[in-house]
Amino acid sequence: MRKSGILSKEYVHRGLFQRGIWFCSSYPYMALETVTVNVTIQDFVADVVSELVFRNTQQVSRETMFIFPADSDTVVHTFYATMGDTRIEAMLWEKEEAQQLCRATPGMENLRYLQDQWDLWGHFFVCFLGTLPPDREVVINLCYVQELPLQPDGAAQFCWPHELFPQENYLRQILSKEEVFENLHFSICLKSAHGVSHIAVNTSHTPLQYTAPDQTSAEVSLKSSPWLQDRLELLVYYKGSHALSAVVERRDPKAPPSTLLGDPVVMVTLMPSIPEVVPSPGQLGEFLFLMDCSLFQDAQNTLLFLLKSLPLGCYFNIYSFGATFKAFYPQSVEYTQESMDNAVGRISSICPDLGGCDLLGLLRSIYSTPLLHGHPRQLFIFIQRKVSSEEEAVMAEVYRYRDQHRCFCFPTNSCDSFNLSQAMALETKGECVCIHSRMDMASEAVKCLQRALQPLASGISLHWDLPPGLEVSMIRKAPEMIFQGHQSSIYAQIHGQAQDPEVGEGAVTLQYHVGSQSFDYTLTFSLFPSPDDRLPVHRMAMMHLLWKLAWEGTSRAEKDIRHSAVKSSLRLGVPSPFTSCVAVRMKQRDAWHRDSFPPESSILSSPSCNLIPCQLLWLHGCRPVRFKSTKFWMVQKCQFCLEMLGRKGPDTETLTQFSASCKEREASPEEQVMEEPPAFNISWDWTVSPLSTRLCDFSGLRVVVALQKANGSWALTTALASALGLSKADVEGQRPREGVPPTAWATVLALAWLHQYKWKVSWSELLEAKACRWLQDQAEVQLDECLESANSLLGCFVEPTIFRI
Repeated sequence: MRKSGILSKEYVHRGLFQRGIWFCSSYPYMALETVTVNVTIQDFVADVVSELVFRNTQQVSRETMFIFPADSDTVVHTFYATMGDTRIEAMLWEKEEAQQLCRATPGMENLRYLQDQWDLWGHFFVCFLGTLPPDREVVINLCYVQELPLQPDGAAQFCWPHELFPQENYLRQILSKEEVFENLHFSICLKSAHGVSHIAVNTSHTPLQYTAPDQTSAEVSLKSSPWLQDRLELLVYYKGSHALSAVVERRDPKAPPSTLLGDPVVMVTLMPSIPEVVPSPGQLGEFLFLMDCSLFQDAQNTLLFLLKSLPLGCYFNIYSFGATFKAFYPQSVEYTQESMDNAVGRISSICPDLGGCDLLGLLRSIYSTPLLHGHPRQLFIFIQRKVSSEEEAVMAEVYRYRDQHRCFCFPTNSCDSFNLSQAMALETKGECVCIHSRMDMASEAVKCLQRALQPLASGISLHWDLPPGLEVSMIRKAPEMIFQGHQSSIYAQIHGQAQDPEVGEGAVTLQYHVGSQSFDYTLTFSLFPSPDDRLPVHRMAMMHLLWKLAWEGTSRAEKDIRHSAVKSSLRLGVPSPFTSCVAVRMKQRDAWHRDSFPPESSILSSPSCNLIPCQLLWLHGCRPVRFKSTKFWMVQKCQFCLEMLGRKGPDTETLTQFSASCKEREASPEEQVMEEPPAFNISWDWTVSPLSTRLCDFSGLRVVVALQKANGSWALTTALASALGLSKADVEGQRPREGVPPTAWATVLALAWLHQYKWKVSWSELLEAKACRWLQDQAEVQLDECLESANSLLGCFVEPTIFRI
């Protein structure tokens, strides 16, 4: 979770910032005394209005700032702070005018020092509050709108950080968990056309009270903060199972028609039901592997396992990047035996590069290539070096194309770009895995490939059925694909005049494909919702429209639309690439209100007003803790022990040997936390350590994997027999009967050999699955008979159920 709150220049609590909203304060200098929050949740959008009262509990004055994360799914539209009779208010201005005001603003260095703080990373709203005298309070008013994530069980999740609860509540909870605290006022209003079913909250709360006979709205309030300083997690469950959800918001009566504010807006959340089916050939995806050249020695086996695990019919490409970037192929190629052999042979041509890290140039090159129809694009990014000052530009590119691809990121345990990797994965609904060792890299990469091969919804389209006279303009169109367990929200503007004013309903139909199967769902929605003068859906739609215009708007008509949209965004307080923020300190009696829009620069000439540093900043902090672990080393030892006990029995010599090896690695608790994992040998045959080679012959494993063909089969060769620890004569002599093709017999033999190490080499599952699919297509082969002979030859016992993988 990312953090927000009051910061002191001298003391900052350190932490790792992820998705969400957290609080960061210079405890105990700034105490959060009172919290008032009103949350309105409509399906998957939350409108939050909060008032936070802080007090300087020290006997000396403190210089303070307020920070808040400006994530891509959050719009911070209102901020003002009150100290005595002084009010500091953040205002949006058109960019050029704001830049002139910023140059005239004293004290900008109070913001710039944050930019390289090592525990703050990403986009933040930052406002300097000035000096707070002893025992004085500052009241923060913050309003924002946020899209809510979908949970696997279909709930909408809203979170509130534990640091944004009054501190003394934790002490009171020990004495009375059911006490209703006077300094906590947290009310939640729930709305959904589907109906509110129930909620789950990890703290005490009032019973859910329905405020409509059809249970389409309800209210609940918190009694106390979560126990043991947990963050608040509210899960909202709606009635029924739905692939679609729609929230329609009325127009702003003050805005002219045919503008975004002057027309109704609908937010449609797509939650397609994705059955567990095998995708049809030709719809398996485009897999792009991006390898940091500084990981050259560590990544060769990982690339080998990934290439061998791909299914026939998909498309792939491999990129290496350093000071420059190179691609194996000008564009992605179809996965065949020839292309696979060519790529495997070229892995060793990747040259180490310890120069720069041009990830930005590589991503722009990839995004500029057209998508392959029916092949969802998924990126596997292995990175070790810092992207330096280009992180903001990288995230801007990822955000722009986030509906067209998914990123799986693998930063090493010493990587300075961990936060960037995590943000890229979160933005594209992928996954970020920190790599501790070369074995971790191969294992975690193949696990992510397994998830990438799961069925997904593609070919997504929406079809509207509105009363005659009404039309729909898409603001954010449907994504190229939606993955299992995820949702996507689109926004559309409804304009025109209905020929029959009495017709108050419209409908939208979602169509998509999962493999060769087609699905469609239709949702009917009201065109006359209850009025909401806070306009949360319009604010989210405005954000997406402005970003769309920033990327695409060039024609005169689009410039006119942009001018109108920017003017509306200034009124709604929605930041965009065309605006910038400036804060103004003024007396309470001179406070500017949005009703007096637009603000004029002349208000700044008042003697009671002066400019305050306030900006949306990109902070370049790094990950605060080096992730180091000895877990893998200990797993190696445990597996080695089990293997010896299984073969020799629990004799004294075995136990003594294991005990002695453990004593050699005993370490203090501090060392266990911070010590480096064992240094792995960087040789091509992957000799990891004496223990691991006795656990499993990795050089033999690599040869077996390298010999597997693209269709999943193995040819009966001397190299394969040697890798299995056998002679070719033994393999030929043990073949069940002459009618069994040599390729089928070699495939069963290699499959049984791989499977006996499955509990040690988890990343072989995709290789086994490919082999099983090929064997199932060989109708003339008696698989059970071949497996019995393979078990006898290898001295193992693999059950026939393996063929049903």
